[in-house]
Amino acid sequence: MQNKGLRSREWFGRKGKDGFIYRAWMKNQGIPDYEFNGKPIIGICNTWSELTPCNAHFRDLAESVKRGILEAGGFPVEFPVMSLGETLMKPTAMLFRNLASMDVEESIRANPLDGVVLLCGCDKTTPSLVMGAASVNLPTIVVSGGPMLTGNHQGNKIGTSDVWRYHDDVRSGKILEEELLTIEAAMCRSQGHCAVMGTASSMACMVESLGLSLPGNAAIPAADSRRKVLAQLSGLRIVEMVKDDLKLSDILTRQAFENAIKVNAAIGGSTNFVIHLLAIAGRIGIDLKLDDFNRLSENIPLIANLQPSGKYFMEDLFYAGGLPAVLKALDGILHRDCITANGQTISENYSRAISYNSDVISTVDSPFNTATGLAILQGNLCEAGAVIKPSAASPHLMQHTGKAVVFENIEDFKTRIDLDDLDVDENSVLVLKNVGPKGYPGMPEVGNMGIPKKLLAKGITDMLRISDGRMSGTGFGTIVLHVSPEAALGGNFAMIKDGDLITLDVPKRLLNVAISPELMAERKKQFIAPAEVTNRGYVKLYIDHVQQAHLGADLDFLRGGSGSSVLRDSH
Repeated sequence: MQNKGLRSREWFGRKGKDGFIYRAWMKNQGIPDYEFNGKPIIGICNTWSELTPCNAHFRDLAESVKRGILEAGGFPVEFPVMSLGETLMKPTAMLFRNLASMDVEESIRANPLDGVVLLCGCDKTTPSLVMGAASVNLPTIVVSGGPMLTGNHQGNKIGTSDVWRYHDDVRSGKILEEELLTIEAAMCRSQGHCAVMGTASSMACMVESLGLSLPGNAAIPAADSRRKVLAQLSGLRIVEMVKDDLKLSDILTRQAFENAIKVNAAIGGSTNFVIHLLAIAGRIGIDLKLDDFNRLSENIPLIANLQPSGKYFMEDLFYAGGLPAVLKALDGILHRDCITANGQTISENYSRAISYNSDVISTVDSPFNTATGLAILQGNLCEAGAVIKPSAASPHLMQHTGKAVVFENIEDFKTRIDLDDLDVDENSVLVLKNVGPKGYPGMPEVGNMGIPKKLLAKGITDMLRISDGRMSGTGFGTIVLHVSPEAALGGNFAMIKDGDLITLDVPKRLLNVAISPELMAERKKQFIAPAEVTNRGYVKLYIDHVQQAHLGADLDFLRGGSGSSVLRDSH
């Protein structure tokens, strides 16, 4: 497999001192000389970490990838990058998505790699790895870690979305805190990421619908042996991608992004999908706008009956035919000729797919829910837009007007939300400010604010909630998120006060607050920006350079790619 055009030959194919250094130190790992004689060097970018429980099985998964690379005549080299554990990282894993993407980008560019396999699973590991790899633009394939097996408690199937329900049950006294111990032991009962259509599963579906993975990648459970088979086949395929010079820019076309948006609407994917896809588009040079999500989503109903928008779990989706069966149901809607990582078009990949359970995967003509999985809102409350997931919201709140109950920050919310004298009823609109990219900083998943305790006691389970933050993909309710510009920048959202009338009209895609232009201008004169939380390190860099949610919350200097060329040699 001699190939003088391989990028790695700039390292290992050299004569004299430079080649000696590059090869000699690698040989201390027991590598024979012939391994450097023209084989494609394939990097396995691994986000394994015991602090990222969803990815804790990746050492094993990497071995399957290696087998495939070796089988195809390549040379595998595994390397670690920053791992983002959604459940453990403080203040929020989203703060570090862009940092991890920089780690990925520079690790790939700086080293003698001809192609890359991205091992990702937990929420932010997928977009960060794809963002970083897109900036370098080498042949790349994604292998997701897979969802965990469905939890089971007292004969009931449970998943991450139930965390929010159990939390409210404890607050309202329906169950005791001690019972949560038995529930938590029953929920996360295998390796893998969240078992529902949360952000991790949405990201896995995103990469498959973009064409960055082999067919079926999204839904195979982590504990299923077929996940390892897919990993091995992906290792084999990346060597062929290097030979064919099939790069990310060949796959990530405008049409591929449009396909991903349509699929996300049909599966009720996480609202975080919007912010991550925008960031990826910015890296690969696709001019994707927030308005595109509305245009492409609004007529697509929910056809995947999965929590939090529906009833079932990712394991059920796999048994019902996986994402290929969903794609097949969208055949008349998708761009069918988009090339994918296996060299086939996306329609060729799903042509033989079958839905084995119409209650899990329905059709566009007879959908599980006529509501779409995503809507973009405009109005004077969100000058640059906001997002809502209609499929996981309450129909009676889709057109609603209520008085604002304002919380200036997350600490204010936690202090007052359960007070008996909180001036709130079921028609009120909860407003949470200063949890956006700069204001928190990092844009945490606190948008699905808990219902006030006094309303839970009345049996209220949903109400309109609005914030400039995000929500876990496992969350649900009538929740408006990603309000842009965020409160910390002093836009209209920052000016809302208790008692202001807010109107949501999802059918018309509108979100407005009844404040006259004159009063708005007067309030803005009195605006005082919140103090910055730090003046050092990455967090300071993030605050100074992060873009707003409607642009993907990437760092401004990271948009666009810088390619795979290394500007200077070190020896």
